[in-house]
Amino acid sequence: MCGCVTLAAMGERRIIVVGGGAAGFFAAIACAEAAPGADVTILERSARFLGKVRISGGGRCNVTHACFDPREFVTRYPRGGKALLGPLLKFSARDTVTWFEARGVKLKTETDGRMFPVTDSSQTVVDCLLHSACVAGVKLRLEASVKSVAQLPDGGFEIIVSGAGSPLPAVATRTAGGAQGTARPTRDGGAKLVCDRLLLATGGCRAAVAGQLAVSLGHTLEPPVPSLFAFHIASPWLPSLAGVSADPVEVSVPAAKLRERGPLLVTHEGLSGPAILRLSAWGARRLHDLNYRFPLLVNWLPEWNAERIVREFQARRETAGARLVVNVPLVPLPARLWERLVLASGVVRDTRWSALNRSQAHALAQQLVRTEFSVTGKSLNRDEFVTCGGVRLAEVDFKTTESKVCPGLFFAGELLDIDGLTGGFNFQSAWTTGWIAGQAMGR
Repeated sequence: MCGCVTLAAMGERRIIVVGGGAAGFFAAIACAEAAPGADVTILERSARFLGKVRISGGGRCNVTHACFDPREFVTRYPRGGKALLGPLLKFSARDTVTWFEARGVKLKTETDGRMFPVTDSSQTVVDCLLHSACVAGVKLRLEASVKSVAQLPDGGFEIIVSGAGSPLPAVATRTAGGAQGTARPTRDGGAKLVCDRLLLATGGCRAAVAGQLAVSLGHTLEPPVPSLFAFHIASPWLPSLAGVSADPVEVSVPAAKLRERGPLLVTHEGLSGPAILRLSAWGARRLHDLNYRFPLLVNWLPEWNAERIVREFQARRETAGARLVVNVPLVPLPARLWERLVLASGVVRDTRWSALNRSQAHALAQQLVRTEFSVTGKSLNRDEFVTCGGVRLAEVDFKTTESKVCPGLFFAGELLDIDGLTGGFNFQSAWTTGWIAGQAMGR
């Protein structure tokens, strides 16, 4: 081997997983459980494993979504849903729930379908994955940055790893059920590693360089662009409403032929919330092509038609004629939002309902159903930070997630050109592709 460091004794199957996130851990555990005699190692370039799991869902970890029909589940993926259907038929959201509960992590379902650990703590999920890896015999290495990978002439791979330092302290883990174990991550001081099978689970390609290991082995990347982001809005009055939410609201981008409905949140920079995030996911490439500068239309009352609004205004004239228009909001609009919409329509603050003329009523109705904002940029959603783009799906066999280009190479998670809406769909893609890859590598 001439200077190479092997990870297993002669005759043992050697498997390396590059990336210590959700997909990488799930794949490594599935592989080690399917092939107890294999030597399975996770290489993580940072100083901590499962970083995104720790911070997702505001620190609660949105594990999956309570949609247990795979055919319906895949409709929540702007890109990659068709490729993901086969894997989901083998390992679905229901299987994810069963997998975690069998290891002591019970999940709960919220009203919008999102599923979280009953502890409301992502640490529960982190501990479960670390403990499961430990029990399965997976080797864990931190600060092991893979610089290059080459396919060997007789099969397998040679991996150049940089890093320095001594073995890290043992990491005690505990599941919600109380089981304990010890995982011993170590650091690699610059070395060559060889393995029989290689899994790349390095996360989303925020920049093309993040997918260079795959490219170096013959793969093509779909250009990465952001998905699931909030909008920066140029508005004189919107920033004063930061923290106000409305539901339901319909948002649309006519220039990109996009439309979504759902909860909306006003931020200091502009607009966010599920409706905006879904709009950005479905329109990731089109909004990128617009350089994130475009008119956005907001219908604050999508369940009301013009006739109902006119009737409501007339009722206000009769029942609250002496009251100021700004002080009598239409339900379900929050009072602060209503006040700003009234003023933005041109109705002055001291106008009473009895004095609201036809022209003013028309302007206010238009403001309610068609407020136009100028979007001037974007902000990535801190809990999701999903990227559209990655390894081209046509180059991957989704029965196993093995490369069609480079035998022995597998993929899992966001490195693939698969991205879902907010709500647990991206984690489910990680669990599913990780499990499929791990089972295949174990075989």
